[in-house]
Amino acid sequence: MKIVIPGGTGQVGGILARSLFDDRDDVEVVVLTRRPKRRHDRAQEMAWDGRSLGPWAKAIDGADVVINLAGRTVNCRYTDENLKQMMDSRVDSTRVVGEAIAQAKRPPPVWLQMSTATIYAHRLDAANDEETGIIGGEEPDVPDYWEYSVRIAKNWEAELEQAPTPHTRKVALRTAMVMSPDRDSVFDVLLGLTKMGLGGAIDGGEQYISWIHEHDFVTACRLLIEREDLSGAFNLASPGPLPQRAFMATLRELSGIGIGLPATKWMVEVGAFFLQTDTELVLKSRRVVPGRLLDEGMDFAFRDWPTAAKDLMARWPRG
Repeated sequence: MKIVIPGGTGQVGGILARSLFDDRDDVEVVVLTRRPKRRHDRAQEMAWDGRSLGPWAKAIDGADVVINLAGRTVNCRYTDENLKQMMDSRVDSTRVVGEAIAQAKRPPPVWLQMSTATIYAHRLDAANDEETGIIGGEEPDVPDYWEYSVRIAKNWEAELEQAPTPHTRKVALRTAMVMSPDRDSVFDVLLGLTKMGLGGAIDGGEQYISWIHEHDFVTACRLLIEREDLSGAFNLASPGPLPQRAFMATLRELSGIGIGLPATKWMVEVGAFFLQTDTELVLKSRRVVPGRLLDEGMDFAFRDWPTAAKDLMARWPRG
């Protein structure tokens, strides 16, 4: 099996690259990156710019699977320039992957395209699944620029849908935060803050956090690769989203940290400025559940956050 992963040098790409070699020796992985260098003994890296066709497109011709993870990190200040880069990097890379598949003599049977759970509306009242979930962008009483994040997700998925690839099945991965114990991962950052006593409720802590354990993320991807009858948008999230205050309370309990200083909205805004990140990442309520995966019979190994966090803590390299 040959798998091509554009943008596969980040946390999620590393998770996939590791897992693909876990139980078989006949997998060839090609990672497309702007800065090729050897990161994994069994994965080949090729240069691409994420915007235009080049020699890298030959890797897609004859591949069995394409998993496009490319896109500028959202962990940044949401300035006009950064938002534009977030939009362009996602839309352009999706467009050019579609072009490479369209011109391939032997197009890959399946294309998994990263998307985001941020496409759904900020809400506390009910969970968003693929069938009944509310797409965001028109919520009252939220910052105007949150709409741009939803617009990025919409345009991202629209580029996938419009790609002229009739012989390739297309799946949009509306992914929540992927939790792994890797250095500088989301879990690593949140646990580090908890150990510093900063793991309290933010702005009351009622906003929901959706997440998925790395094991279940890989299981979902494998299911979507193997099931030839599945296409369209899938929520890659645990069945157990929970309020931010409960999410952080679990980390404090597992860390043996009795104090978690709460933070008001203005305190978060100040902290986000100094950390060069954005408050949307912690203030928007992402209450997302994997309706379609559950309907298709996926068995989640980590359905609830305490169980998942305990496993991650046991494998945390600084623990």
